[in-house]
Amino acid sequence: MLLRRGVMAAPPPDDAVASHYGNPVAEARALESGRGLVDLSQLEVVTVSGADRLTWLHSFTSQHLAALRPGVSTETHILSPHGQVEHTAAVVDDGARTWLVTDAGRSAAMLAFLDSMRFAARVEVAARPELAVLGRAVAAGGEDWEVAGWQDPWPRTTGTRYGVADDVHPGAGWTMRLSVVERAALDAVADAWLAGGGALVGMWAFEAARIAAWRPRPDREVDEKSIPHELDWLRTAVHLEKGCYRGQETIARVVNLGRPPRRLVFLHLDGSADELPEPGAPVSLGGREVGRVTSSARHHELGPVALAVVKRSVDPAATLTVGDPGDGTGAVAASQEVIVPPEGASTATPATRPGAELRRGRMPGPARDQG
Repeated sequence: MLLRRGVMAAPPPDDAVASHYGNPVAEARALESGRGLVDLSQLEVVTVSGADRLTWLHSFTSQHLAALRPGVSTETHILSPHGQVEHTAAVVDDGARTWLVTDAGRSAAMLAFLDSMRFAARVEVAARPELAVLGRAVAAGGEDWEVAGWQDPWPRTTGTRYGVADDVHPGAGWTMRLSVVERAALDAVADAWLAGGGALVGMWAFEAARIAAWRPRPDREVDEKSIPHELDWLRTAVHLEKGCYRGQETIARVVNLGRPPRRLVFLHLDGSADELPEPGAPVSLGGREVGRVTSSARHHELGPVALAVVKRSVDPAATLTVGDPGDGTGAVAASQEVIVPPEGASTATPATRPGAELRRGRMPGPARDQG
């Protein structure tokens, strides 16, 4: 699809797909209206089949998957023993296999980890390079060309949240559906979409919409220190009432005690600069570095925007400086919108937070069941 007229390739790690097809503003409006089709074929697909697939995935991931019903979309993290995000996957089961969609270049590492956890479980894990992913902003429903479909749950809270309520969240209108398709059929699907009055949309418009929805992306917002609390990612990817899993101690401790060390912020950037700050650009307050930009885009209505991870203690009312004036790209002022509040308290009450049963002198049911 990079060979189509007017296309401009996106920067890494999305350089296998289009940044835009000639008119990013029109593409953004097409995406909002549901007429846009986004080539997300840089994403990678893994499938898990076998009788034990859901209980097996449930045993070591952050989401409650043991009773996942066919067609229900969710997402999960694979955490380090210390609770850092190592892998994230969109998850949907079709009754015969579980579909996992992950970032570009991540499926091999995820597959290696999954293989290492098989032991005696009746599961088969496979990378699916013959499949690709397309995105559409639709509330539900599939197409004949879909092999599998995943409806993004963001930002509807199933765990707990740090930020604003679901109904007033900037991502309340984010209705992204990922459609798994045969890679060999990408051009034919795109042609049929255009013939039906749709439009092709590049990563410029997709990323701008994602950032405006405060939607974390694993290969942007996550680094080697990230825990889900910092990104308000307990909303959709972490279940607080399941039994033991890798990294659960950190999840429970930070939910109970609050105050995650960093927090994700949404930034409105001064529009006077010609260039957007690159991911990794420093964020400073009073001449002192307090964080880093993770994503940036030029939104068709909001102008230049970004997501950044900053120290929890940064004053949310402060105007920040983004970029390094000494590196040749200049620096711009940025105002904040709070995603994770500085006080770092989630909506989980003391009675329902992980470990409440221990404080009452008894083990949680799921953990007790597992011995």
